[in-house]
Amino acid sequence: MLTITEIAPDIFRINTFISEANLGFSQFLVRDEEPLLFHTGMRALFPMVREAVGSLIDPAKLRWIGFSHFEADECGSLNEWQAVAPHATAVCSMVGKMVSIDDYSQTNPAKGMVDGEEFSTGSHKFRFLATPHVPHNWEAGLLYELTAGVLFSSDILHQNGDVEPLTFNSVTDRTYETLNEMQAGPLAGYLPYSVDTDETLRRIAELKPKTIATMHGSVYSGNGENAILEYAKMLKDVLGRKN
Repeated sequence: MLTITEIAPDIFRINTFISEANLGFSQFLVRDEEPLLFHTGMRALFPMVREAVGSLIDPAKLRWIGFSHFEADECGSLNEWQAVAPHATAVCSMVGKMVSIDDYSQTNPAKGMVDGEEFSTGSHKFRFLATPHVPHNWEAGLLYELTAGVLFSSDILHQNGDVEPLTFNSVTDRTYETLNEMQAGPLAGYLPYSVDTDETLRRIAELKPKTIATMHGSVYSGNGENAILEYAKMLKDVLGRKN
């Protein structure tokens, strides 16, 4: 089932829950002069996501497509979106542009960004955060929306289950349970842990986001700094045991 929820002014969560996987997949649409979609979803979800986007904007006017890293749920339908919106340009890390995206999708060269670089879609301003291997993959990065304080966090604060779209309650316990479930199954090791992980998460926490828009699970609105620091501690407890 697909749901649409406004999580901040003109920022919408589009979520599809797949019961077989006990997992929701979210895309985030920023409705602005130059609309931005963060996460495309897999190609199989494209028809439903396109319809949802079409209920909010003219899909052909989509200008920016952001994502953290090269993975099906992050950018799998990038080519399909660029066929619908010929001016849509991928926004990713410079590493992602160089090693994957410009080869995968040749319609428009990606906007490769470096840490701290900013751009505007009109009334919304964004800062790119280079976060190699957080949540995972060399090319990983996040977008921080400065106007309302929304962190598009990719897999950070991942929660399994059919949960509420937006919560003001801590999701740390849910995230901890999910991580342990993942570690006990065939997808164990999906999050790396390195000497840089804690420092990267602390740098993100210093932004003091008001809303953390995770791909999987409830969007959290509240003390984003504390939520990220709790997440960092949880990763160390679960994944750093061998280090």
